[in-house]
Amino acid sequence: MLPQDRLLQIIQRFEFLEAKLNAGPAADEIAEISREYADLKPVVDQIGRWQSAREGLEEAQLMLADPDMRELADEEVTRLKAELPLLEQALRVALLPRDAADARPAILEIRPGTGGEEAALFAGDLLSMYRRHSEAQGWDFQLLEMAQTELGGVREATVRVAGDGVFARLKYESGVHRVQRVPETESGGRIHTSAATVAVLPEAQEVDIEIPAADIRIDTMRASGAGGQHVNTTDSAVRITHLPTGIVVTSSEKSQHQNRANAMAVLRARLYDMERERAASARAADRKSQVGSGDRSERIRTYNFPQGRMTDHRINLTLYALDRVMQGDLGEIIDALTAHDQAERLAAQE
Repeated sequence: MLPQDRLLQIIQRFEFLEAKLNAGPAADEIAEISREYADLKPVVDQIGRWQSAREGLEEAQLMLADPDMRELADEEVTRLKAELPLLEQALRVALLPRDAADARPAILEIRPGTGGEEAALFAGDLLSMYRRHSEAQGWDFQLLEMAQTELGGVREATVRVAGDGVFARLKYESGVHRVQRVPETESGGRIHTSAATVAVLPEAQEVDIEIPAADIRIDTMRASGAGGQHVNTTDSAVRITHLPTGIVVTSSEKSQHQNRANAMAVLRARLYDMERERAASARAADRKSQVGSGDRSERIRTYNFPQGRMTDHRINLTLYALDRVMQGDLGEIIDALTAHDQAERLAAQE
């Protein structure tokens, strides 16, 4: 049974927030109240649909006693009995605790793994895949840092993606992405296996992570890159070293001021992610069994070009639509991973 007292509390809280918004909250309260209201609205809507179906079923069952309405009532009872379990399941999912970071922008870090130049070229393909996916979703895709190889592959890329529910959708992309194909650098036509790593971090705010000035060292330097592309002629690039952890972040756009802001944002995201991982490990020993664990060392997906196949190993999902996937059509994959994660968390509650 669904927790009726909790449903009532949610509805009462939603109505309280709605009244506050209609009355005109103080300026310093508007953002927080609006955010909580927006978070609760889909839950309250789902509660309404479930309650409406239950009430409709009770009314239809009473109508069965009326000979003139029995046939119509019988059809309605059959329909609602089939619909109610689906509505209840949807409501259980809506009631699952939300990751506080789900609504935040995401920081993507893409690096080549094993495979030399071919791995760097594949890292570039992944960067393009996420760019196309972001554009299709209407998200803002901002390249913060990119170092290229001589052949145009990606040695390292850092991206900020902002939009509605970005981290909630992209967090399942963290891990090792493996590619099987004939490399452009291979003259013999042999299929090689290479890999690239993707880290997806929720963007942290200053209130989340405080970084004392004494904990960082900031160096300015001249930017460099393959083929002279996007290279600055002034010493505007910024490198920030976090002394307690040894984390190093760089940014090499044209503005030194913007580079410092970009590098601090990435550093803050990495430190915030470390704190989230530490807290998650403390809460649940089986965290790594969940698809959203973000384990960077886990091979999560294989892209097999000769067969046109993409396989996500966490949920045994195989799609023979690799061209579409590489063009950024990730919706089916992310939906399946989200549904699997929700099912795992629902099972853990029972």
